Amino acid sequence: MNETEERNILVLLVAAFLAFYFMPVGAGWFNGSLSSAFALLHDYAVLHVLTCLVPAMFIAGAIAVFVGKDSIIKYLGAGTRKYVSYSIAAVSGATLTVCSCTVIPLFASIRERGAGIGPAITFLFSGPAINVAAMTLTISILGPAMGFARITGSIALSILIGLTMAFIFREKAAKGKVMKFRAKKAEVKKSSIALLFISLVGVLVVNGIQADFMVKYALMGVLAVAAIAITLFGMEKNVSERFALSTWSFAKKLVPLLFIGVFVAGFVMPLIPDGFIHAVVGENTVQGNLAASVFGAFMYFSTLTEIPIVQALIAKGMDSGPALALLLSGPSLSLPSMLAIRGFLGSRKTAVYVMLVILYSSAAGLLFSMFF
Repeated sequence: MNETEERNILVLLVAAFLAFYFMPVGAGWFNGSLSSAFALLHDYAVLHVLTCLVPAMFIAGAIAVFVGKDSIIKYLGAGTRKYVSYSIAAVSGATLTVCSCTVIPLFASIRERGAGIGPAITFLFSGPAINVAAMTLTISILGPAMGFARITGSIALSILIGLTMAFIFREKAAKGKVMKFRAKKAEVKKSSIALLFISLVGVLVVNGIQADFMVKYALMGVLAVAAIAITLFGMEKNVSERFALSTWSFAKKLVPLLFIGVFVAGFVMPLIPDGFIHAVVGENTVQGNLAASVFGAFMYFSTLTEIPIVQALIAKGMDSGPALALLLSGPSLSLPSMLAIRGFLGSRKTAVYVMLVILYSSAAGLLFSMFF
């Protein structure tokens, strides 16, 4: 993010504060939306930044510094056999409990290291959708049929969307928009690198486990301390500094956009009329599935919260087709993630990606409701 963009964001935030401060007391709709925006921003900061976003940023930084570009190109590059690259990309996020925002630094790092646009997009879509915790909860709460449909639909759509993106932008598939910071491959013991990745990924994995609060956070604390110790004592100073700079490079580009997007999503939510969503998605129609996909794509769902939300909507009359469409588009996209993705892919590729997610999720929902 350059100085002009940072200045524009600051101006917008100051304008929003002044508008709120001088807004007449009677403007209840504005006050309610603003309260909702700050509440969602607060929840995101408390529940996800420290336990999800921060570890993801460090993993992204570690990939940029310690993972050789040749390795990424070998398995996820545009020239790799499709059945290899897309298969790996589609299932590699299964153990990570990440949301549509947390997965972005991981996507950006593999893209920067040479992953083709198709496999990178496949990982971007599937990462938040196929983690074990989400699949287990979907089966237990929404039933085996919906759970199986979500698993197969997430994997199939991720590959289909990735292949479509690679086809549309095939001439530029090997040329991603890279970050300014360039980290050379670091000379560190492989055992130290392995332990660092295990510790950082472990924080995300443990965060998704349903366990006692104290045990869960104690284990996450141990893993975080282990990662810090490896960084401080298992690497030379110049290597740890490059690791820190790489992580900061991702953070300063992504975090402001994610926070702005979460704020906007929270502001918009109260403006949706009561009962509107339920009325629109009550039947398995093309319009109903499109509405569910669009709603899921633009609204922000915290990790795993899409499941109880869909359960409540189904109880109020939502058809199974739109329910699946929402489960497919919701975890993989959100307004905050769109803003951040645009910073790496540009407006055109981001717009095409969003449209593909909405259209393919809608089609999957429509087909599912015809047979189940």
